Amino acid sequence: MSPIDLDRVAGLDHLPLTSRFGCNPSVTGARHEHELRSVLPSGLLAKMPAPKAKKPKAKKPKGKRPWKKWMLVLLVAVLLIPAMQVAVVRFIHPPWTLPMLIERVGAMFSSGPKRPLLYHWIDLPQIPEMFLEHLWISEDQRFFQHAGFDWKEMDIAVKRAERTGKPIRGASTITNQCARSIFLWQGRSWIRKGLESYYTIWMEALLPKRRILELYANVIEMGRGIYGVEAASQHYFGVSASGLTREQSAMLAAVLPNPKGWDPTKPGGKLRWRQRRILQRERNANFPERLLRP
Repeated sequence: MSPIDLDRVAGLDHLPLTSRFGCNPSVTGARHEHELRSVLPSGLLAKMPAPKAKKPKAKKPKGKRPWKKWMLVLLVAVLLIPAMQVAVVRFIHPPWTLPMLIERVGAMFSSGPKRPLLYHWIDLPQIPEMFLEHLWISEDQRFFQHAGFDWKEMDIAVKRAERTGKPIRGASTITNQCARSIFLWQGRSWIRKGLESYYTIWMEALLPKRRILELYANVIEMGRGIYGVEAASQHYFGVSASGLTREQSAMLAAVLPNPKGWDPTKPGGKLRWRQRRILQRERNANFPERLLRP
């Protein structure tokens, strides 16, 4: 190396340390190369390897979670199933209900005598108007005013439970009981009550009141393995629903709170009392039969 080259190399002493060794990450590649070219001979520069460009770090692809998508699909399906079931029974008479299936399965595993399942559908015009009125008096006299939930009756039931210390009872509407009698099971649990309320919302949204009453009169349990007013009329009194007397109609409506424990043909004192109360209230009742017309 010539003295001139040595002097040029020696000129590096006046540069900052970071410029001499290229260790400052904030100095750009172009400036670094310019400083080297200004002090180094061209021969030495030719032997130096070209600086390697830094490759940008590839971003790791985020792991896909398909289970979240399927969970959302499942949730939507579960929420829509009740709506689809209710939409179906608006136009199609249910050939069976969940309580009927539970009754049949229980009978299969029972060692006792097998009871036949009695269920006979009749359309709304064939159901005696007096029975519908007795049903309305016995079960839900604000049926045509509320939207599935009788808040006033619920408030009365809560206050009665607080006063007596007993569980809340007697606040179910006809729509509540109809939902339970078609799609759910009997018994007391918060899960069933929550599902019952959800079905009630859809039934009130998708079904007219006359259809709810028609469904209820046909699927309500009126004895062990006996469903609907037509099957009950034939079983207990040997007549079709259209042949019921006023007293028989009131008796069938009176038995609904405890259909498996009461027998309309052998009524006890409490059942007799309920029958008389229905007949007494009928005198002053204002049943809106016009709402039953299509």
